[in-house]
Amino acid sequence: MRIIRTVAEMQKLHREICGPVGLVPTMGYLHEGHLSLIRASKKQDLNTVASIFVNPTQFGPHEDFKKYPRDEKRDMAMLENAGVDYVFAPSVEEMYPPGFDSWVEPGVLQERLEGAVRPGHFRGVCTVVAKLFTIICPAKAYFGQKDYQQYLIIKKMASDLNLDVSVEMLPIVRESDGLALSSRNTYLSASERKAALVLYRSLLTAKSLFAAKEYNPEIIRRKMTEEIQRESLAEIDYVSLSDQDTLGEADKVSIKTIALVAARFGKTRLIDNMFLA
Repeated sequence: MRIIRTVAEMQKLHREICGPVGLVPTMGYLHEGHLSLIRASKKQDLNTVASIFVNPTQFGPHEDFKKYPRDEKRDMAMLENAGVDYVFAPSVEEMYPPGFDSWVEPGVLQERLEGAVRPGHFRGVCTVVAKLFTIICPAKAYFGQKDYQQYLIIKKMASDLNLDVSVEMLPIVRESDGLALSSRNTYLSASERKAALVLYRSLLTAKSLFAAKEYNPEIIRRKMTEEIQRESLAEIDYVSLSDQDTLGEADKVSIKTIALVAARFGKTRLIDNMFLA
């Protein structure tokens, strides 16, 4: 496994690689969810590049950029064991040199859900991912379903800007009790970790109601909200039943609906989602 620290070296390496490249963008502190993306790239016989970069431009002024979990030595060992060919791990100064002042601004897909709660977040995400795509030139890039809105926005960006990359999504990887894997789970206390399972339960509630032929979004959202509110440590940011393609709130729940939730447990903010069919 080769580790690359500079844009110039990564661009030079791309010109030397024989065959298509699969990219797995990460912010490090890896878990099984990240490894599932790497396995997907390896399964398709792609030269696999994982990036590790905690991107400051997608964090708000009062968010957790400085305390975001980092352990590069651990991450590198995990990536090597997973069979990654190359790791692109630049510094902030390398990605955003002095005078940097060009941004990718996403459109309507960012207006609700995470975009409403975290203004400017997707501007930072799109900018750094566009830079990774142009630096590394992957044939395919892999993202997890847990950040579903991010996946849709990046897919739209790649299409709108004619970036020659296929944006792929893989299912959420969960703990045995249902908690969606996240690097931020490390922030949770034991009681908060137990409380966080309410997000998964609320999604199962939506899925079971739909299976029982309940198609009224107001009823399903109310039941989901009531489920979360039973947990005193949970502070809800949003409960949504959205169209899978547009993220508009559903007027009637259907096989094209995705349930999305976000809540805070102490100082830790978690998101989760589930397709209803």
